[in-house]
Amino acid sequence: MAVSDIRLHEGELNVMELLWSNKVLAAKDISKIIKEYIGWEKNTTYTVIKRLIDKGAVKREDPGFLCRAAISKRAVQNIETKVLLDKVYNGSLSTFLSEYLKNQDLSRAEYMELERIVSEQRF
Repeated sequence: MAVSDIRLHEGELNVMELLWSNKVLAAKDISKIIKEYIGWEKNTTYTVIKRLIDKGAVKREDPGFLCRAAISKRAVQNIETKVLLDKVYNGSLSTFLSEYLKNQDLSRAEYMELERIVSEQRF
């Protein structure tokens, strides 16, 4: 599976957040943390980890069933943003921004920051 094809659901993102924050974790440690914060049983966590390995989002290292993210958080954000834009806004960034900003109460500082970001883009 190509990196650009990797789609993660919310449960998978919980595991990925741990790996992005910690770089490498043993599956047993992921399971303990997820149990404490989300309440999943060990088998559920291991199933999600296996699914992430099968998708190519996580690399498993032995001994110790060590897990490491094989895709960056930024790559996942880019994939999900593109999917959202395609699905809801027909792929149009300008339509999304227009609709989104109409419903926001931006401060002057936020507005100026957005202007700065747009002006720095190369065309």
